[in-house]
Amino acid sequence: MKVISTRLRVLCCAVVVLVVMAGCAGSTPSGEGSGSSSSATGGQELPAAEVKVSPGKGSSGVMPDDPIEVQVMRGDLSKVTVTEPGGHEVEGEVEGQKWSSTGRMRPDATYTVAVTAEGPEGGSTTQKSTFTTHEPETIATYGVVYDGQTVGVGMPVSIQFDSEVTDPEYRKAIEEAVSVKTTPKVEGSWGWLDNRQLMWRPKDFWEPGTKVTVDAPITGFRTGEDKWVGEDASGSMTIGREQTSTVDIADHEMTVTRGGKTVQTYPVSSGKPGKETETRSGMKVVINKQREMTMDSETVGIEKGEPGYYKVDTDFNVRVTWTGEFIHSAPWSVGSQGSSNVSHGCVNMAPQNARWFYENSLPGDPVDFTGSDREFLPTEGIGVWQYSYADWQEQSALS
Repeated sequence: MKVISTRLRVLCCAVVVLVVMAGCAGSTPSGEGSGSSSSATGGQELPAAEVKVSPGKGSSGVMPDDPIEVQVMRGDLSKVTVTEPGGHEVEGEVEGQKWSSTGRMRPDATYTVAVTAEGPEGGSTTQKSTFTTHEPETIATYGVVYDGQTVGVGMPVSIQFDSEVTDPEYRKAIEEAVSVKTTPKVEGSWGWLDNRQLMWRPKDFWEPGTKVTVDAPITGFRTGEDKWVGEDASGSMTIGREQTSTVDIADHEMTVTRGGKTVQTYPVSSGKPGKETETRSGMKVVINKQREMTMDSETVGIEKGEPGYYKVDTDFNVRVTWTGEFIHSAPWSVGSQGSSNVSHGCVNMAPQNARWFYENSLPGDPVDFTGSDREFLPTEGIGVWQYSYADWQEQSALS
C-alpha cells in the first residue's frame, strides 16, 4: 500500500507541473486600436506590444501643425506610417521606441496611423487607428509661376499665393520650408516682393543654361486667420539665352543686346509728360506677351469722356508692368518715334520693329528704362532688380 501511495503522489505532481507550464504559454490582450499578431510555435498567440498613439483613436479637429507621437511602452517599434486617402503621408523620425512627426498634415482630412511593433516575447503586431484634422474656413492655395518654361536671365523664382500672407511668423515658417536648387550653383536670396509674392533672385542676372528647381512642401502651413495650405507645389525653369534691352525715354531709342553685343537699335516713342502718362524709369522684366489685345484706359482708371481716354487695338504686345506698360506696335505714332514722346505710357514701335521684338522676347528678359523722373516701383511689375542685392536680402522674413 505504501508503494502505490507514493506512485500516485508522483503522478499528481507531474500533472500540476504540466498545468503550470501550459498557463505560462497563454496569450495576452492586444494593445490600443485594431490589429493582428503573429502566432508562436504550436498556434498559441504571443503577448502583443503595448502602443500609445497621440492623437488618440477617433480624435477630431486636430490642427494640421499638431505633433503626432507613437510610443511603444512594451516591445520594440518596427514601422509607423501616417497616411490619408489622398496619398499624403506625414514624415517622421524614430528615437528609441518613439516615433514623432516632422511633417504637417492636410487640413480637413482623415489620417490612419499604422504601427507595427514586436511584442515583448516575439511576434509582430500591427495596430491601426484614425483621426481627422481641422476643417478651416479657407484652404489656402498658391503656385510656382513660370513652371516648366524657358525664361530670360532676369526672371526670379516666384511662389505666388492667392491671398495675402501678412503675419511675419507665417512668412518665416513658409520661407524656412521652401528651397531652390540650381545647376550650376548660384548665390541668391528669398524675399517677399509683397504680401502675396515670395521670390528668390540670384545676386546677379542668371547665366544662360542654368537649371532651376523649386520645392515648396508647405501643406499644413498657416497663411492667415483660419487659413491653411492644403497642397504642396514644386516647379522648374530653364534660363535661356541672354538678352537685355535699354529704353532711353529722353532720347527716344531702344537698344537690344545679346551676350553684350548690340543686335538691334530702334526709334521709339514713350509716354508723354504728365503724372499719369510718363513712362516709368527702372529695371523692369518682361512679364508676358500677347499677340493681339484691346487697350482700354478704363482698366487704369480713365473713364470714357475723361481727358486721356483711349480704346485701341494693338499688335505684338510685350508686357513689362502690371500697371499697363507694354512695348507694342503703334503705326499711328511712327512719325513721332525717335523724336518725341506721345503715348499714354507704353513704348510705341513701328510694326516691323515691334514684331521682331515680340518674336525674340522671353518672359524674364530685363528691360532697363532710363530718362524719366517717374520711378518704377518694385510691386508694379517683377521688380526684384529695383533693389540692390543687400536691400533684397532685407526683404526676407528671416533677415
